[in-house]
Amino acid sequence: MEQQRQWWNRRWLLAALVALAAVPLLWPTVPPLVDLPGHMARYRVQLDYSTYRWLDDWYAFKWSLIGNLGIDLLIEPLGRLLGLELAVKLIVIAIPVLTVSGLLWIAREVHGHVPATALFALPIAYSYPFHFGFANFALSMALALNAFALWLRLGRQHRIRLRAVIFVPLSCLIWLCHTYGWGVLGVLAFSGELVRQRDLGRSWFKAWFRAIPHCLLLALPMVLMAMWRGGQHVSGQTADWFNWGAKVAWMVMMLRDRWMAFDIASVAVLLLILLKGIRDPKIQYSRNLTLSALFLIAVYILLPRIVFGSAYADMRLAPYLAGIAVLALRPRPGLSMRGASLLAAAGLVFFGARMAATTASLYLYDRSWKHELTALDHVPVGARLVSFVGVACRNVWYGQRFEHLPAFALERRLAFSNDQWSMAGAQLLTVRYRAAQGFAHDPSQLATLSQCPYELWRPISKALATFPRNAFDYVWLINPPHYDPALVRGMTPIWRSGTSVLYRIDDHTQPAPLSPS
Repeated sequence: MEQQRQWWNRRWLLAALVALAAVPLLWPTVPPLVDLPGHMARYRVQLDYSTYRWLDDWYAFKWSLIGNLGIDLLIEPLGRLLGLELAVKLIVIAIPVLTVSGLLWIAREVHGHVPATALFALPIAYSYPFHFGFANFALSMALALNAFALWLRLGRQHRIRLRAVIFVPLSCLIWLCHTYGWGVLGVLAFSGELVRQRDLGRSWFKAWFRAIPHCLLLALPMVLMAMWRGGQHVSGQTADWFNWGAKVAWMVMMLRDRWMAFDIASVAVLLLILLKGIRDPKIQYSRNLTLSALFLIAVYILLPRIVFGSAYADMRLAPYLAGIAVLALRPRPGLSMRGASLLAAAGLVFFGARMAATTASLYLYDRSWKHELTALDHVPVGARLVSFVGVACRNVWYGQRFEHLPAFALERRLAFSNDQWSMAGAQLLTVRYRAAQGFAHDPSQLATLSQCPYELWRPISKALATFPRNAFDYVWLINPPHYDPALVRGMTPIWRSGTSVLYRIDDHTQPAPLSPS
């Protein structure tokens, strides 16, 4: 009866909240996420590798079983049916939608209804890792949240055999999407099963050992991972352990987008809600999700920044552990209906404000992207293009997200782009354009005003002076730092907008080496 009085638990409202998560991405033609254009260029090669033979001169594409294939697999049918850009847009829209639905479903399974406090967790659907463009990761995490809710539901209904039948293949599918989502699902499932065993009257010691065999059915992907990582061509370091400064920074930046003050204030709201659960006698933490959050915090502490050559491993977990911690909160019986309603209204306002700001932010990013991409109207199909994108040495909160904009040349014009990643075994595409030398792959497209400490990025002057001119037909400078015009002698500007310019290389003679300054 009490749940019927809770207006925020009405199905139409919960469905509206799930739908609201799609709104920020409806306007942009392509979701303006930092790394996404680079992934889309890979999908283009995947779809058209056999059609345009010159792609084979620049890239090698080979299907293999790796734990990073979420959108790559989905794009096979959808890209051919709908076109690449529309298919990517629809898939990416589904990620925050599934994230919100998973959060609400978990809250309902744990508490029997959606607590008013749970609404504060919904903005993590547009977290910093999502804005960064970790597409397969974000999709796997969205699927993992919904899978965890299903795990809890089947456990609550004591349908353990059915759960085993479903989760053996489901865990493999989530691993195939991205290894990270599978790992987080394992942590969440174990914590949930541990609490279920406790609720059956077992001691913590017995509950721990009873939970282990139930969760072993999620372990089949470990065999797949051994096959993947055991390959002789798979490499990548694991490094930067216990970087406490970075870990604190990732927590502060978990909702980072465009407006620093607003984004940090939003994180502060989450922290205040979590603190309220400790200090307010009318709010409490559930055992189930509190244990899940504690497990995730332990994983976050133990994770290094770089795992198998993939950076930002710990950063990716920050918003999700905060979201699970917020979901753990619920009002005690002593909280009045009016007090719960005020909390729910505040949660709705918080989520609505974040969605409005994100919608405006992505609209502005989309506008700036479209403005820069008019340069591609002047790039012939199949051209050999080298690009240099201006970046700053220091990490600024707001960036224009141009780092992988050159990938649109490959995605839309089937031209060579020097921004594809080169991580053996981490993805299906590798770069093999030897004539490009050190300007074949990421991060050769990033250029700075001067040499940055601890970075591989080249200063713009060095990049323009040393790239092999005979390997390329065009040079695309996107918001570059200041450079000496003498460095582009022998090139003709064919498009210009502000500081960005597209040059055609007329003289392929390599310039004289730079004089030491």
